[in-house]
Amino acid sequence: MVARSAEAKALGIGMGVPWFKIAATAESLGVVAFSSNYALYADMSNRVVDVLSAFTPELEVYSIDESFLDLTSFRHLDLVTYAQQIRQRIARWVGLPVCVGIGPTKTLAKLANHFAKKTRSFEGVCDLMSLDEPARARLFSETPIDEVWGVGRQIASRLSELGIKTAEALRRSHPDSIRKQFSVVLSRTVLELNGVSCLSLETVTPSKQQIMASRSFGSLVIDVEDIREALAHHVSRAAEKLRLQGDEAGALTVMIRTNPFRASEPQYQRTVTHPIATPTSDTLHLIVVAHRILDDILRPGFAYQKVGVMLSELRPATARQADLFSFPAQDARRQAAMRAMDEINQKWGRGTVRASTAGYRAGWQMRRERLSPAYTTSWSDLPTAIAV
Repeated sequence: MVARSAEAKALGIGMGVPWFKIAATAESLGVVAFSSNYALYADMSNRVVDVLSAFTPELEVYSIDESFLDLTSFRHLDLVTYAQQIRQRIARWVGLPVCVGIGPTKTLAKLANHFAKKTRSFEGVCDLMSLDEPARARLFSETPIDEVWGVGRQIASRLSELGIKTAEALRRSHPDSIRKQFSVVLSRTVLELNGVSCLSLETVTPSKQQIMASRSFGSLVIDVEDIREALAHHVSRAAEKLRLQGDEAGALTVMIRTNPFRASEPQYQRTVTHPIATPTSDTLHLIVVAHRILDDILRPGFAYQKVGVMLSELRPATARQADLFSFPAQDARRQAAMRAMDEINQKWGRGTVRASTAGYRAGWQMRRERLSPAYTTSWSDLPTAIAV
């Protein structure tokens, strides 16, 4: 379980619980479960961002389901009313419910969004700047420390040992003391909780420092060729993303593991990183490197549950430094081939052109028998209305 509705949480369904363990009980309670539908999620996310961009040009897409908006230029308006207009338009145009948190810093805006979700009286919009100090202090005092943006489980545990168990306690901490005992990052969080902005809006999405592609198998896999094909598929996806941001990779990591939930079966996992002498974004070359690593770490006699790849030491393709063994003409042809492949796949659909090692057996594909229709990205899944 990787995402749960409020009703599912109320039934005690935990995050990360394998579905087979709770399927019978959940279904008897009327719970409906769906497989991951990444194409639908991405499309809905893009639609929401399109709506948000009409309300302000200063927009940071933080994640697939969250964005920051700079409303500094709209202070002359009633921001709560403005935020309600945002909610209503997204609900009407996209069909998704959203909540809005308003604050003078990104950390406070995140916390306000948490209050907007949890407190019905806010009606989906919480503006911390419109609340008086006692009201803010009361909300912060009722908020566990791990609900504060950037405070993970380990940091929360250490803060709790110091008696800092709520957002209010952290807000009242001294930034210098927090920096000495923890980090500069956490001291900035304290400042942000006190209304001092330390995190600027990133209107231009920064390039990723690492690119990872990995999926669990639909069932445990023993066949070596299935594992090699799955790895080639993941390398292809990672390389496509790498080229999209204009970078090349200087190192490649391969990981493989069995199912940790099946403790009664033999367990094995291994992760190895291999440097690439001349950084590249060439899918075919990266597949060759990945397969060499896999051949070294794969062990017979195990039923594998997952394989994945990570590209790291990324640098701009324009900054490539050739070595003595480079062949510029050959490199130029390979780069042209990659561009042609990307253009064809963008026009006709992902996987239209791919490496032969990356996807013809498909016995390893993840199970998605509970997949919801791709209402917005597939003609065949469009709902139809029939007049009677």
